[in-house]
Amino acid sequence: MNILTPVSSRKSATACVVALHCSLGSGRQWAKLGAEFGPGTKLVAPDLIGYGNNAVTFDLPLTLAQEVECLRATLDQADGPIHLVGHSYGGAIAFKIATDPAYEHRVQSLALIEPVLPTLLLESAPDRRLHDQFAELAAEVRQDIWNGSVLEAIDKFSEFWCGSGPREDMSPAARIRMIEHAERLPYDFAAAFAEENVTMAAASLRVPTLLLSGGQSPNLTQRIVRRLAAVIDGAELRHLPDAGHMLAMTHAAIINPVIAAHIARADELAGVSLAAGQPTAKLVSLARG
Repeated sequence: MNILTPVSSRKSATACVVALHCSLGSGRQWAKLGAEFGPGTKLVAPDLIGYGNNAVTFDLPLTLAQEVECLRATLDQADGPIHLVGHSYGGAIAFKIATDPAYEHRVQSLALIEPVLPTLLLESAPDRRLHDQFAELAAEVRQDIWNGSVLEAIDKFSEFWCGSGPREDMSPAARIRMIEHAERLPYDFAAAFAEENVTMAAASLRVPTLLLSGGQSPNLTQRIVRRLAAVIDGAELRHLPDAGHMLAMTHAAIINPVIAAHIARADELAGVSLAAGQPTAKLVSLARG
């Protein structure tokens, strides 16, 4: 687990921020986010099972619910309310935590950066086409990995997530890290496609929710973000036209302050709720007009 200690901020917060990384990534991707919070805020950025320093000691998760179970110790160690931040596959897990009855009462805010929730797109013909294209990619990557063609799998995976942005060569170090964890990709795909009733779950959310997307990202995740924005009551949508799917890192200087401000507002709303003796969800609705 990575526990990142913030170094400076204009505001302090009281809750724990749990940030979840993308596929083939690690908790290190959130190092810059910690600098946006006050000295009293703990940012916990765990390595998902099978990534980073979190070695596989048992079967890998095949559902988002199993991913949440693997994070149970991390979530239980967090004191009080939790602010969730998630990018890509980590965004899908953060969404699952926020809508899990075991944790939803502790979630004080949610920030999702292009979460991979493809089954959300099964409700209309144009969206289903994007879902099916992603399913084809998943099948190809899975087959390549099972055949031992890891480099081919990584190239296909990376090419897809480049979207309409420029193609950049990976450094040798980055390629090695991806090769080391490539066996996780079929499991990540399986868990994302196994998630059902996403629209219903999204409609049930009653916490301040921030959604972020990039204009050069794949149409798949741009559409997922727009669908979530239409379903989640009062969700705030931020779109960066010149950003791609990896905006959590490439545009950290822009989005990290936005995420920190979103968390600070959620803390303020929660404080008003406790002082007034009213449900937070009602106050959030009133605050958003």
